[in-house]
Amino acid sequence: MDILIKNTILSKNGRTDNKSAIDILIKEGIITNIAPSIDDQADFEILDAQGAFVSPGWVEIFSDFADPGMEYREILKTGAAAAFSGGFTRVFLVPNTNPVVDNKSQVSYLVEKSKSLPVQILPIGAISKGASGNELAEMYDMNDSGAIAFSDGKYPVQSPGLFLKALQYVKTCDSVLIQQPFDKTIGTHGLINEGIVSTRLGLPGLPAIAEELMIQRDIELVRYTESKVHFTGISAAKSVALIKAAKAEGLNVTCSVTPQHLLFTDEDLVTYDVNLKINPPLRTPIDRDALRAGVLDGTIDIIATHHFPQHFDDKVKEFEYAKNGMIGLQTTYSALMEALPSLTADRIQDLLSDNAVRIFGLEVLEITIGQKANLTLFDPNKSSTFTKEGNKSKAQNSPYFDRKFKGAVIATIAHNQIHKN
Repeated sequence: MDILIKNTILSKNGRTDNKSAIDILIKEGIITNIAPSIDDQADFEILDAQGAFVSPGWVEIFSDFADPGMEYREILKTGAAAAFSGGFTRVFLVPNTNPVVDNKSQVSYLVEKSKSLPVQILPIGAISKGASGNELAEMYDMNDSGAIAFSDGKYPVQSPGLFLKALQYVKTCDSVLIQQPFDKTIGTHGLINEGIVSTRLGLPGLPAIAEELMIQRDIELVRYTESKVHFTGISAAKSVALIKAAKAEGLNVTCSVTPQHLLFTDEDLVTYDVNLKINPPLRTPIDRDALRAGVLDGTIDIIATHHFPQHFDDKVKEFEYAKNGMIGLQTTYSALMEALPSLTADRIQDLLSDNAVRIFGLEVLEITIGQKANLTLFDPNKSSTFTKEGNKSKAQNSPYFDRKFKGAVIATIAHNQIHKN
């Protein structure tokens, strides 16, 4: 497929004073020309960006496509379609499938099955066998087979001894452990953030200290092992402070936050909206504001969607029994811009692309002549509305349907394929 992109602006090119519109010519998936104006008369598909920004394709680091074993919730094809529509060209998948991705065969299965998709699937290998937290999995073999990082996904490693061994082990392959931090022995039956709202609603609370203690523990283990950990889905003000201090010390600690934790608080749960029942739970306005500040000052490195599809029957029920999670790949950028409208295009590229590439050692895909076309076009000024008809995911558990946002993904290009919104 040959594509001519007209009137786009590089979100970041090292020359921040140069924001003039350019044209980009793509032939058979390769960028062949970049110029102020390209008037090629060949038979190209022409995409007029109308001043929208273009960046290297975005990276999502912690999502669930439910394959293998739970295809009633999502499949690779529908998950990839949602990601591509949302501007993502590379997606890390959590290992919490059936069976768990804890060996090289499971990693190879995902790599091979996803080769025809427009989005590159990068499996996260489980730290422990069966993600049970008891015994280390075949981490070295999984790394050789294509595992991008290691994590027990939705069930973080509770044993400090096992996590320490894993931190030491990944040093041999220069990989990263991803931890969604919470101590499951604290607030075991909690449904929402422990605080005034949980008391008022009569729901058991899940205190922020369950997250903070895990972060403190793992920072100490990183200090001891001189290894690398990435905390994803942080939700509390103290978590931001702990990670900021660890970074100032020079420890190899990074973190990500979800758009939903930047946009909503536990006060939004007064209607018992099951689509906002997530883990970690939405916390107070003070926590939300600390997370926003962490994004703005650079403490938070990545925006991670945490796309966790659920079947209708597991979500549309009493709040107590509804499962955690929401979909969000198609709304990540719009929700982020609603939460933090002051974010520049340069910073968007850092949060959704460059930092993930740096932290996880991904292939660098620059917007230069001769490079593979792996692009996301986005416009902070264009309005967008997420509808059920436009939803690409197999699941429907989203709080965003029919909500109008300012900020839209215009198009995504990768693997010689294009999706236009």
